[in-house]
Amino acid sequence: MRHNKVGSVMTTDVVRAAYGTPFKEVARLLATHRISGLPVVDEDDKVIGVLSETDLMMHQATTADPYEPKQRVRLAELTPGAKRRAAKGKARTAGRLMTAPAVTVHADDTIVQAARTMARRHVERLPVLDEEDRLVGIVTRRDLLQVFLRPDKEIRDEVIEEVLVRALWLPPRSVEVSVTEGVVTLTGHMERKSDTELAMSMTRRVDGVVDVVGNLTYRLDDARLRAEGQARAMHGVADDWLRRL
Repeated sequence: MRHNKVGSVMTTDVVRAAYGTPFKEVARLLATHRISGLPVVDEDDKVIGVLSETDLMMHQATTADPYEPKQRVRLAELTPGAKRRAAKGKARTAGRLMTAPAVTVHADDTIVQAARTMARRHVERLPVLDEEDRLVGIVTRRDLLQVFLRPDKEIRDEVIEEVLVRALWLPPRSVEVSVTEGVVTLTGHMERKSDTELAMSMTRRVDGVVDVVGNLTYRLDDARLRAEGQARAMHGVADDWLRRL
């Protein structure tokens, strides 16, 4: 199946900062471009970290109030996380404020892979790299959601051509495919139960599919036959082991 690549939805005009970009310039870039974060790059356009509004807010939150009474140092303030927050509180440049290493994706990665990375790493944007690991774009959650704007007809055509015909070697009209608002319904009769499961699974992986409804019947329950075959094989192994005692 052809999955849309990150490069097809990313923004190529990337607002970025260098390691030595001053704190105020970073704040100005975020405000001017109305963005909540940006990558930090070196002289070779390699991403060395990312900056977000949270990092800048951390600077403000950890700055001591001259009118507050001085407090004792607590054990919690000696943890690695507390030390990093304290360092950001004194940072004056992007390089000292940034979070590193950066979570990135490549332009040739699929949208599905990028979405999984975002969900797993709890980030809202991903710098996009080329084959030489240089910054070529940035992709946000909103960009990835564009995949769900695919027309129903386009989704239906791909399910028929890529899943049923090419992957499962079925005649085009052997299974009826209908798509409404991204929900795919498969209706028809197939040879094996495993075929129906595979058809459902592969259809779910098609870009833009919201859900799959399976109205599929089958002639042969090969899952039950496999289980019976495995049980017979295990029984034979046990008998052989007992004969050797």
